[in-house]
Amino acid sequence: MSEFDPVLLTLPSLTPSLAVELVPYGLTLHRLFVQADGRTHDIVIGPESPKGHVTQKYVNTVIGRYSNRVPVGTHKFERNGITSEMTALANESARVSLHGGPVGFDSVPWTLLTPDDPPTLFTSKEMTHIPITASPSSYAVFRLVSADGDQGYPGKLVTEVLVAVIEPGEQERKYRKPGDTAENEEYDLGSVVFVYRAKLDEGDKKVVTPVNLTQHWGFNLDGSQREEKDGPEALSVKGHTLTLKSDRIVKRDSDSLATGFIPSAGTPHEHNAKLIGDQYPEKGYDDYYAFAPFEKVPTRIPLASFAEVDLLKDVLRPSNGPEASRGNRSSSVAELVSGKSGLKLVFDTNQGGVMFYSNAWANPTKGARKKIHGGSGVMDSGDGYQPGSAAFLEFHDPLAAFLDPANQNKEDTLLTSDEMYHNYVRCDVRFKEPKKE
Repeated sequence: MSEFDPVLLTLPSLTPSLAVELVPYGLTLHRLFVQADGRTHDIVIGPESPKGHVTQKYVNTVIGRYSNRVPVGTHKFERNGITSEMTALANESARVSLHGGPVGFDSVPWTLLTPDDPPTLFTSKEMTHIPITASPSSYAVFRLVSADGDQGYPGKLVTEVLVAVIEPGEQERKYRKPGDTAENEEYDLGSVVFVYRAKLDEGDKKVVTPVNLTQHWGFNLDGSQREEKDGPEALSVKGHTLTLKSDRIVKRDSDSLATGFIPSAGTPHEHNAKLIGDQYPEKGYDDYYAFAPFEKVPTRIPLASFAEVDLLKDVLRPSNGPEASRGNRSSSVAELVSGKSGLKLVFDTNQGGVMFYSNAWANPTKGARKKIHGGSGVMDSGDGYQPGSAAFLEFHDPLAAFLDPANQNKEDTLLTSDEMYHNYVRCDVRFKEPKKE
């Protein structure tokens, strides 16, 4: 198949409420369709054509080997007694290597796995939950092999990513918290899950390499409700409500490189069911939010015990609301809500934080806007996305954590040849009838 041929994942029910369209190039979530209130919504921004992702970079693509910004230059590091070094290559500026370097995981084709070429980074127990078929229906696994020295990173790295859409359980389609009235009732429309696995493949050679993967997806829950009479400002997410269970953000220098953390309480960066447009910074949001301490699913599993692991059972089960039913899942850490469309996204992950970017640097003269969002779909036609038109929520561990000695042998974003990298993000999609004006 072509690297730009879409792979459609849908729910198996006769009246599916959720579907995703993936593109192997950059392992891109090209569309995320939601059926609610008699409408078809595509809740992620981006170009109309899959080939548009070549130039319209970092829009719903995977990011790797390393999310966000790393200082340019040679860095030495150690984890569990294994040492290596890397040379980060400049691409954003002379001092900054962004999203894995000049040719990151977002800029290459991934391989869709089939029964003849099955996944290798999931255990036999986990494979019982993944019905891999010749024609993907609701699950797909993609693979990428990154050579030793790729973009300056040491070690041959094999990465596999499971993408799944999960049906809401028949008994859980209506989601109501204790004490809620009928008018507050929410409908569970299903879930989208990304599970990222990575392993060094260097035989008996001991290697350590930085790994910090994410999906650089940008949401607009109202974009498909735009009408002809609406201006470009109708695509703003400033009317969305955002909750982030974070107590601090990264402090950055003039090139946005991390220099530590600062508290977020009492600042515009405290998002506790707050409208994004409330106290909106002059330059928008482009900040990393560290989550307040919570009980996390491990991000690395020793290979010696990995064969007995089953970390998919609970991640892939239908969403049924109560926290106690999560099993082997972390607590929810973020919510994005639109009162206009009635759509809500609830996220849980085993990552240490989230990058929130409000598309502040978008230039409407560049790129293309989807037709379903009121654009022409034509590249560089002047009707692209405006600043503030999306909420990018990129779940990953802290920026350049391997450069902070305090993290050594802990959450240092390093992976040794004795470990399996495990990262998951789950997005539960819900709907509540919006109030009529």
